[in-house]
Amino acid sequence: MDQKTTRETAGEQASTPQAAVRTALVVLALCFTLAVLGRGLSESFTVFLKPISESFGWDRGQVVSIYSLAWLISGLTAPLVGRLFDHSGPRIVYALGLLLLGSAFLVAGHAQALWQFQLSIGLCVGIGVAFIGNVPNSILLGRWFGPKLPTAMAVVYSAMGGGVLALLPASQLLIDRLGWRETYQVYGFAALGLLVPLLLLPWRLFSAGSPYVAKKSDPDFIDNGWTLLSAMRHHAFWALFSTFFFTAVGMYAIAAQIVAYLIDAGFPPLQAATAWGFSGVVLVFGMIGVSALDGLIGRRPSVLLSYAISIVGIFLLWLLQHYPNVILLTGFVVCFGSMMGSRGPLITATAMKIFRGKRVGTIYGTISIGSGLGSAFGSWSGGLIHDASHGYNALLVFALASVVLGMIPFLIVPALRR
Repeated sequence: MDQKTTRETAGEQASTPQAAVRTALVVLALCFTLAVLGRGLSESFTVFLKPISESFGWDRGQVVSIYSLAWLISGLTAPLVGRLFDHSGPRIVYALGLLLLGSAFLVAGHAQALWQFQLSIGLCVGIGVAFIGNVPNSILLGRWFGPKLPTAMAVVYSAMGGGVLALLPASQLLIDRLGWRETYQVYGFAALGLLVPLLLLPWRLFSAGSPYVAKKSDPDFIDNGWTLLSAMRHHAFWALFSTFFFTAVGMYAIAAQIVAYLIDAGFPPLQAATAWGFSGVVLVFGMIGVSALDGLIGRRPSVLLSYAISIVGIFLLWLLQHYPNVILLTGFVVCFGSMMGSRGPLITATAMKIFRGKRVGTIYGTISIGSGLGSAFGSWSGGLIHDASHGYNALLVFALASVVLGMIPFLIVPALRR
């Protein structure tokens, strides 16, 4: 059966508007679940950072290099994910992601050297997260939600916050009761256990997309034949790339060390992990709020407002080391946590609109390299800055400057100003 016939057969199963809506919601729930898993497992390393460091006597820069590598590999893998999705479909992409994640955590539970952590938690988790992350989710959801993709992606991005909320406190509790090695084993078996139900899903139907999306989309749409090379010659490509990069540098320079920072400021470990875990709750409101503002006041003002709130969050974090109290901690979590990725759905929708066409997966995946590179460079640089300065002030200045640089394209680039 050729690809066209497959799509037509699957499309018949969602031939009524009601059936299409139900299927779209199932696809959204699936992407939501995968986003919870991917983000939660990757961000759980912020809880493992101190016990691993203390077990081996490694400095902050060495341990953070594991986290940095994961984000670097995740970003560099994004174009491959987009290309593989375009060629082989979501079943292969998502299954490979879960297989890599499960195997990586099982290996990490027995690691004895830094390179073994870098290979498992850095390389394999980085690839695994990319295979169940934003690139495949945005392509799949685009087939079902069309012009409503920003709203759908806001839901999925907020799910990442749910992963942080669920798995950071859970990680701390499991580490306290079982140890960090045994906790990695639990996560490894859990990820592998999800492979079977994933493979049994009706992927032919999911891959086909809604037969009504095209009707609701721009009737004047013409595929301009974008290729990766032609997209890279357009100023919007590099504007979006730099926004992803610098924003990720600023946010992840801080995020990688949040739990350790709060512990050093005087908060108990479980309270520190739980507080940062609650960023997942406020992230939901941040995602939905910024996406709602997009329809009310426009994309550019919404994005700029989100950057302003992030800057306030960094200032509150600086105050916490001098005045550690619940009020400032709550303010930081609300401001910084709610904006942790809140711009993502709007930037994704912008890229999908400008470069829409049959190569959009590859193009968006390449733009997403900026996020991976920024996350890796920011977290790694943050660790080095902490070790060199023996404190956090220089790190916070570095993060603040990076966030401001991430905002600049929306101030000066014509395609983003519109």
